[in-house]
Amino acid sequence: MHEEHHRGHGYGKSNESLSLMSIWPKQVSPIGSREQEICDEFMADWHRRLGGSLRFMDRFNHSFVVRNSQKNWERTLDLGAGLGEHFLFEQIPPAKMRNYQMVEMRENMAKSICNRFPEARVHIGDCQNRLPFPDQYFDRILAIHVLEHLPRLPDCLKEVRRLLVKKGGNFIVVIPCEGGGFYSLARRCSAQRIFEKKYNLPYDVFIRREHLSSAQEIITEIKKIFQIRKATYFPFVLPSVALNLFIGLSCAVPQVEQA
Repeated sequence: MHEEHHRGHGYGKSNESLSLMSIWPKQVSPIGSREQEICDEFMADWHRRLGGSLRFMDRFNHSFVVRNSQKNWERTLDLGAGLGEHFLFEQIPPAKMRNYQMVEMRENMAKSICNRFPEARVHIGDCQNRLPFPDQYFDRILAIHVLEHLPRLPDCLKEVRRLLVKKGGNFIVVIPCEGGGFYSLARRCSAQRIFEKKYNLPYDVFIRREHLSSAQEIITEIKKIFQIRKATYFPFVLPSVALNLFIGLSCAVPQVEQA
């Protein structure tokens, strides 16, 4: 088991970005310690449910990554690794385990990964800050249901761009169809119902701090830095945020930068 704590510095805001009135960083209202404890607890509980009774929904998240990964990847960075679900799904061979790094911001969830997988390499930290790896260190970087949570999403994408090899690097993303009608309906019938029943609190206490960006906002930011090679919508083939639950994106450094 390898566990590290690290704190970095975020990217500064330029005068140009301020003049354009960027939506970044997203503003997150402060909450009390008890509410934060509830949010952290529910996030871990939701991840467990996705690996259990809701596995049919979660399968796309991980199978998309496997289908769109290069077979001979050398180093992988799993951002916002949750409880290590993708690490388990891929069944990483022992020879490659030391080259599979996970970053998780929530300490309670990072500790769960370490308890569950003592051999895992886990870093407790914020992927919106500089991570303790050299430039172009990874040829595969994963962000499975992570980007929608980030108030400084552009900073995370810049860091991914720094860490990803230019030629042959693969940035694989799965995001919810946040802002879409079908996704909103499904959430009311699942996560919202479970949260409000368990805590007797409005779901807004949780979700207003967690899902900060719509699917379209995320895709727009990705396109500024990466080339989206493939986009897959689930459960329907039609490329519509309104009619689907999740979107899988396979991205790479633009070809002009690979030369």
